[in-house]
Amino acid sequence: MAPVNALVLTGYGTNCEQESAHAVRLAGADSADIVYFSDLASGKVQMQDYNFLLCPGGFLDGDDLGAAQAAALRWRHATTPDGRPLLDQFKEFFKSGAVILGICNGFQLLVKLGLLPALGGQYFDRQVSLSHNDSARYEDRWVHLRVNPKSPCVFTQGLDKLFVPVRHGEGKIIPRDEHLLRDLAEHQLIALQYADPQTGEPTQEYPHNPNGSPLGIAGLTDPSGRVLGLMPHPEAYNHPTNHPTWTRGHDEELGLRLLERGVLYLRER
Repeated sequence: MAPVNALVLTGYGTNCEQESAHAVRLAGADSADIVYFSDLASGKVQMQDYNFLLCPGGFLDGDDLGAAQAAALRWRHATTPDGRPLLDQFKEFFKSGAVILGICNGFQLLVKLGLLPALGGQYFDRQVSLSHNDSARYEDRWVHLRVNPKSPCVFTQGLDKLFVPVRHGEGKIIPRDEHLLRDLAEHQLIALQYADPQTGEPTQEYPHNPNGSPLGIAGLTDPSGRVLGLMPHPEAYNHPTNHPTWTRGHDEELGLRLLERGVLYLRER
């Protein structure tokens, strides 16, 4: 079986790198290195030495220009010491067959880089964004998620539903044009949706949908299924005692299951 070596990106306001690295190790990765963006730009670390990229949550650059906006521009314009665009290394990493998981701030980064949803195979072309929650406030709660069984996403294969925490102020999907939401649904790129806990159906009702995202979108994948971005934090539910009612019993899957599927996919390639 192929080894799984994870690169956990950090720096410029990321604050979930330690628990993300811990979670991907628990999920079975052979290694999980926490790497600063500056180490990639300086050439100290090469993305090609890894096959699992995890972009954790946080507040990149304080969200001053909009969540992950400055970070996306940094990726687009950074160059390595030999004068090569760092984004070229990112593109080659993806083309190599690697998997990419963006959580919360990491999801915001992936959509603003244009890696998600990549409708029509148009990678690194921004098609959606993430904006302020309809509640106009930071939402910190646990939410129910419905998994789309028709999605090509490798991280969600075999899963039906999840119960995980959210903690964000900008999680509402904003499409580039009015037809894009229809196309996302038609091509099964909506991997995860906020769900009503009673019916299990996708919802836009607050607080079950914490940000008002249309179609209840909580996570998107790309046509290859090897990229997943989601606003909730699966890495924060990596042990039964993380559950808010763990002493009273529950039957929800660990959020860790998402990461396990990503690791399993790489091992079986």
